[in-house]
Amino acid sequence: MLPQNSAASLPSIDDMPPTAPLPAAADARTLVLGLSLAQLISWGSALYSFAVFVEPVEAALDLTRGQISLAYSVALLAEGLAAFAAGRWIDAGHERAVMTGGSLLVGFGLLAQGEVSTLAGFYAVWVLIGLGMAGTLYPPVFAVVTRRFPHSYRRAIITITFLGGLASTVFIPLSAALIGLWGWRAASWTLGVINLAVCVPLHGWLLRGAPGPVMAASRAPSAAAEQRAALSAHLRGPVFWRLGVFIVLLMAVNAAVPPHLVSLLRESGLPVAWVVALPASIGALQVLGRLVLYAGERRLDVHAANRWTPALIPLALAVLLAGSGHSGAALLFALLYGLGNGLLTIVRGTVMAQYVSAAYVGALNGALGLPLALSRAAAPLAVGLLWTPAHGYAWSLALLLAISVLGVAALWSGQRRAARAA
Repeated sequence: MLPQNSAASLPSIDDMPPTAPLPAAADARTLVLGLSLAQLISWGSALYSFAVFVEPVEAALDLTRGQISLAYSVALLAEGLAAFAAGRWIDAGHERAVMTGGSLLVGFGLLAQGEVSTLAGFYAVWVLIGLGMAGTLYPPVFAVVTRRFPHSYRRAIITITFLGGLASTVFIPLSAALIGLWGWRAASWTLGVINLAVCVPLHGWLLRGAPGPVMAASRAPSAAAEQRAALSAHLRGPVFWRLGVFIVLLMAVNAAVPPHLVSLLRESGLPVAWVVALPASIGALQVLGRLVLYAGERRLDVHAANRWTPALIPLALAVLLAGSGHSGAALLFALLYGLGNGLLTIVRGTVMAQYVSAAYVGALNGALGLPLALSRAAAPLAVGLLWTPAHGYAWSLALLLAISVLGVAALWSGQRRAARAA
């Protein structure tokens, strides 16, 4: 068994020597709080608001559910294809440029969405937004804090996800209100302006003085070669690939649910107000789960938490599938999915550093960019295509349930391999 609360005891974990002075305590708090606010805006405006835009954009551009789902998939594909480059640039010390540039792309993409009048234009906008997401969402920010706080990155990641977890709570009702007041085009312009006015300057100001690159050959030419060999060995290792399968499959489910969440809950017979309120409540439940983890982290077995909390996702999907059409099942689904999704974010963001390598976390997570891109792009589209008037989302839920069970099994297998290696 892995030692309790002892990820550092695994021999495969590199205690990354900082190449720049770590921030003072006050500066560290400012950094984490500022990045948290940027995550709230980035997630809320770029991803969660999409579910509210689905029906008005469908009506305005005369699109089918499958066509509009493809736009979301195209964004995730663009994000995934850019992920490895973004991770390598962050490992090389260019985190400020990556995250500031990403916020610029998201902001301009949302402004452009308010101007589109064709399907091709809509897809082009979401390619731009997807490229921006590769530099603004959890993977890049987790790599940033892991590099800056090599001995306390887990608590920094949990803290950042508090506000990030409220993205749906804030931006689903906000987007719905803006659309109701001004229409979907003006609502999109407003979200774009928020990104440009808040996230761009925050990233530009907070991310000064980044640690230097992990792979530096200034002292000895052989050092860079050794580090490249170490990264290559990690990428070929069985633990990396098992954890990679877990991340790819669970993130596919994570990507598939949000754009269909409002429509999916509407099928459960809930009142219209609940259809908007429940997705918003999922964000609050995510934060609740992370708060419990934060409060009890020093007393919990971190490996047991990593093992069991992702299992809430397939459990939530099973409840919704078994209770299809019943409002009680929808309420229980929201509870389980919200808690599970909130805790899954922590597990997904830390397992590579805990069980493979903290020093190369940006490149390791970035190496999953292509499979992540393909799975996250395919999942929302598959859910949209499997929807039928007769069966609703039943086939889609069955597919997502099977994928999530396989993903959790891969995580357990990876943990066992890491334990044997230790």
